[in-house]
Amino acid sequence: MTNPPTETEPGSAAPSPKGSFLTSVHGPVFWPAAVLVFVFVLWGAFATDSLTSAINWIRDNLFGGLGWYYVLLVSIFVIFALIVGLSKMGNIKLGKDDDEPDFSTGSWFAMLFSAGMGIGLVFFGAAEPLWHFFSPKPGVEGTPEELGDAAMTQTILHWGIHAWAIYVIAGLAIAYAVFRKGRPISIRWALEPLLGDRVKGALGDVIDVIAILGTIFGVATSLGIGATQIATGLGVLNIAEEDPGNPLLITIIVIITLVAITSVVTGLNKGIKWLSNVNVSIAGLLALFVLIAGPTLFILREFVQSIGGYLQNILALSFDVTAFQSDAGEAWQNSWTVFYWGWWISWAPFVGMFIARISKGRTVREFVIGVLGVPVLVSIAWFAIMGGTALWNNIIGGNTIDPNDVGSEGSLFAVLDTLPASELVIGIAVILIVTFFVTSSDSGSLVVDMLASGGDPNPPTWSRVFWASVEGAVAIVLLVAGDLGALQVGAVSLGVLFSIVMIGMVIATWKAFSADPMAVSRPRERAPVSSA
Repeated sequence: MTNPPTETEPGSAAPSPKGSFLTSVHGPVFWPAAVLVFVFVLWGAFATDSLTSAINWIRDNLFGGLGWYYVLLVSIFVIFALIVGLSKMGNIKLGKDDDEPDFSTGSWFAMLFSAGMGIGLVFFGAAEPLWHFFSPKPGVEGTPEELGDAAMTQTILHWGIHAWAIYVIAGLAIAYAVFRKGRPISIRWALEPLLGDRVKGALGDVIDVIAILGTIFGVATSLGIGATQIATGLGVLNIAEEDPGNPLLITIIVIITLVAITSVVTGLNKGIKWLSNVNVSIAGLLALFVLIAGPTLFILREFVQSIGGYLQNILALSFDVTAFQSDAGEAWQNSWTVFYWGWWISWAPFVGMFIARISKGRTVREFVIGVLGVPVLVSIAWFAIMGGTALWNNIIGGNTIDPNDVGSEGSLFAVLDTLPASELVIGIAVILIVTFFVTSSDSGSLVVDMLASGGDPNPPTWSRVFWASVEGAVAIVLLVAGDLGALQVGAVSLGVLFSIVMIGMVIATWKAFSADPMAVSRPRERAPVSSA
């Protein structure tokens, strides 16, 4: 394997010179973003009722009109990703013509997967199929077996190629600008083929500020749901109260944010890389245990059947906005598909920059196939194991696990409680959530810090600490202001703003790829990279 890149050499762009406390960041981006987040935190701390009212207003008046927009846009992202990956544009190298990948394939997948969906998969692995089973999408009816099939298919839609296509769009645009064109690591440069020199001025600053805010609220959503699940797990283990209140949730966020700060200070090649490999390993061992100790044959059959159901229904579900289900359909859509597409888009600047940062030297085709292929198959396997076991208990096993009773945050623990050595396994699951929590926070903090420092790949330590703390503070404010519903509103609202930037990314990437010489030439053969 080749040596991983140093934090002072992400592309050909040199890091910005270090100066004083005030000059070590890019002021036109750092200060507007910091002030806006600071005002939001103060609003939540000193006028919680007012913030709660504002969140409820956004939910009631904004969400209803977003369904068609998000569904159409994300489907376009999928089509675009497949076109550039499978066409001659796939020959383009995300780097100079002779660059080799900086990370082994194994480490690349581990960091990509951990940053992309760690906490969410653990939180919703059993919960979402159960919710779709007990409260199906309006218009979906049938026997328990048919409802189970539909629940798995709907779940996989939300976690399949649509989600990862969003990351492909952002990651490709950023990686091309940084490693092929030698630009600093910043969102603005991904739009240079479309906006030209205007990305160097105020317009570029606005783009980066939007990216920072989207990242903070997207990561804060993950931290919030992670904290609720950790608290619930501690309650199941009789370490804390079974019904966690805000003090416990706040304590969890504060403690783990401190751990994340330690990790982000050590950098990409130490703390973040190490934790990514650790939590993917723990997740694999947990899934293997449930596969063996649970209904093994059913899970294996469900895995195969879920792939078929997903492929058979993907086109119809991709454009389904429950138009004929009136208010009930709209409410369901807002709680699920609109939330997910908005959440993924709010994560796009973070995950896009992060996977771009670790993808130097790979071709566009490798990037698209890797990002759309392996993580999606792993996600399907995870839901087949966790969600399949949950559905098996309700339909075949005779053990009712109702998310209306145990909550989304308790569904996984209820499933694990039906297996041997349940307390030990639940304890391991809580540790897994903690490691994913830390990885999401430290990776997000590093990305925000690079944006706020003008694309510097090695931003100052004090600002890494600052942004990690900010993410924790926003998660606390949203939880106190409105529980998980407020987290959803925050993610979707910021996702709307960044979706406009992503439309620009699609146009800019198409222009850049169409003019690249490698889009019409054969890629040079290179030796395979070790996966060790």
